[in-house]
Amino acid sequence: MGGAALGLTMAPWLRLEALGLTENGVRIVEDISLKVSHGRTLILGPNGAGKSTLLRLMHGLLRPSAGHVVWPRALTQAMVFQRPVMLRATALANVEYGLKLRGIPAEARRRQALAALTRVGLPELAARQARRCSGGEQQRIALARAWALAPQVLFLDEPTASLDPHSSREVERIIGEIAEAGTKIVMTTHNLGQARRLADEVIYLEEGRVLEQTPVDEFFRRPRTSAATTFIRDER
Repeated sequence: MGGAALGLTMAPWLRLEALGLTENGVRIVEDISLKVSHGRTLILGPNGAGKSTLLRLMHGLLRPSAGHVVWPRALTQAMVFQRPVMLRATALANVEYGLKLRGIPAEARRRQALAALTRVGLPELAARQARRCSGGEQQRIALARAWALAPQVLFLDEPTASLDPHSSREVERIIGEIAEAGTKIVMTTHNLGQARRLADEVIYLEEGRVLEQTPVDEFFRRPRTSAATTFIRDER
């Protein structure tokens, strides 16, 4: 579909206009135009498709070589990475950190941080050094850190890719609760089951190009491209 505008009829809260990124002469993301309108959008595609790059472009961590990322209205944002960065501090201090940067007074930020840890099921780890926590616990601490900021949009880069099944289910539960609380979710994954469970719509990416953007049920029931059909078949 290349530069053809993709998207659904709801009012968009994010637009990409002929977006592209080239590094060292290699096109990583090419000529993407679409509108993001739903509350939970999952970016699917094989390894090397450009999913993480597209997510970083949306969030503003990367500057595009071409085109624009357009926010029709200002929305507060946060991002959680596949391998979260933990400060050399307690779990509670890690969650407090973003609140501190926002100028929240000490007593209030401690209260808000502890509430966020409780929402992700880890209040008992408040005093533990975050870097000594398991990978699944660190990811939940990272989600608590983001959730404490009450972002209107949360970007998630394959947040369960390195986790065991139990930890993955916990992270999915938390993501669902964040979405239910009103935060818009944009998340990369190659896990089809996860997309079925979490997505409202799917953006399918391959070789740096968006080939489909459809509601999740339609994507799995009747994919529009042979590439998506093959991906679904091979990932089952």
